[in-house]
Amino acid sequence: MALNGFLEFFQREKTFRPKKRFTQGTIRYSLHKQANASLQSGINLKEVVKLPAGENMNDWLAVHVVDFFNRINLIYGTISEYCNETTCPTMSGGAKYEYLWADGETYKKPVQLPAPRYIELLMDWVENQINNETLFPVSTDVPFPKTFPSLCKKILTRLFRVFVHVYIHHFDRIFSIGAEAHVNTCYKHFYYFVTEFDLMSAKELEPLAVMTSQMCKD
Repeated sequence: MALNGFLEFFQREKTFRPKKRFTQGTIRYSLHKQANASLQSGINLKEVVKLPAGENMNDWLAVHVVDFFNRINLIYGTISEYCNETTCPTMSGGAKYEYLWADGETYKKPVQLPAPRYIELLMDWVENQINNETLFPVSTDVPFPKTFPSLCKKILTRLFRVFVHVYIHHFDRIFSIGAEAHVNTCYKHFYYFVTEFDLMSAKELEPLAVMTSQMCKD
C-alpha cells in the first residue's frame, strides 16, 4: 500500500467525532505538517517517529497524541455501527483481555461497560485533555506541565485499547471495506512511536504482541 493512500484515507471527514486541528502558524502545526510530509515521502516508519533534530520532545509528543487520536477516531468510526451493546457487551480483546473504565471523577472505581460506551467515554476523556490549554498549551509562551509526558503515556495506553478491540472483534469489517492496509499502517506508526520513546509497557502491548511481531519487521 502506498503511504499516499494512507494519508488520503486518514484525511477523510467521516470520523467518529470532529477532528482536533492545529492552529496554522504554530510550531505544532509545522511539526504536524513535517510528520505528514515524512509519511508521504515513503520513509521507513521507524525513522518517521524519531525526534527531528533541534525540536522539543513535548511538542513532538503533543503532535503525535493528537494525530493518533484523530486517526483512531476514524478507524473506530468505520466499524462503530457494528459495535453495540449486543455484539460487544464488554470492552474486551478476546476472552483473555477486558478493560474496565475509571476516570477518577464520574467513575471513581473501575466499572465494566459495553465497548461502545467505554470507547465513547475514552474519547471524551482524551478530547478533554487535549483541549485543555493548561495541559496541552497552544502558545509556545506557555510551558508544558511537568506531568505532560506521563499524561501522554496514559492517553496513548488508552487509545491502544481501541486498536485491541477493533483488531480482535471487528477486523472482518475493516477488511470488507478495504481499509486493512491503512489500519495496519496506522498501527505500525503508533507502535513504532510508543516503543521509540518507551511510552507503553510490554504488559499493555501484550494483547496484540503476536500480530505485532509479524507485522512490524521493518
